Amino acid sequence: MPSASSPSRPRLVLATLNRAKARELAGLLGDTPYELHALAELPGAALPEETGDTYRANALLKARAAARLTGACALADDSGIEVAALGGAPGVHSARFGGPGLDDAARCALLLDALRGVPPEARAARFRCVVALVDPEGREHTAEGFVDGVITDAPRGTNGFGYDPLFLYPRSVAPSRSSRPRRRRAWTTAGGRCGRPDAF
Repeated sequence: MPSASSPSRPRLVLATLNRAKARELAGLLGDTPYELHALAELPGAALPEETGDTYRANALLKARAAARLTGACALADDSGIEVAALGGAPGVHSARFGGPGLDDAARCALLLDALRGVPPEARAARFRCVVALVDPEGREHTAEGFVDGVITDAPRGTNGFGYDPLFLYPRSVAPSRSSRPRRRRAWTTAGGRCGRPDAF
């Protein structure tokens, strides 16, 4: 990134400061009509704290900030894991589950502790993602995607990030192999709608 530029292709900024995530999102967008750039490429770039109480609100917070900062169309996402046995928690608070200072491994451990004693048949979970697209004129478009799975009884595999080691996508045999299909399925369901030429 950036993708190959063309005078006829408008810029699309991926509103994330995580370069690895920006590369993943660029790959998920596929043959987009936009010239892709990561916000992380801009020196001193910053994003607002995710203070919204919904995925949509947080995605829009980031996309709006990136559009203002760059003067280009901006795309952002917010996602989380919703566990049925916990009433849908941690949900929109997934990235902050357990409070500040915890890393991915610690949050996974906390989630497993919350599910201690819950049998396999009651460990259903849903990965939900909302994508927001905002242009410099302030027009906004959002879309949502999700995929269902289960929470395992221990971390497995080494691929992915966040809660990936715990989330088993039913069509896969291991969480390490499920993270990319479930993320791709949920994200492209939402991102494909936002990234198409007629989104606005």
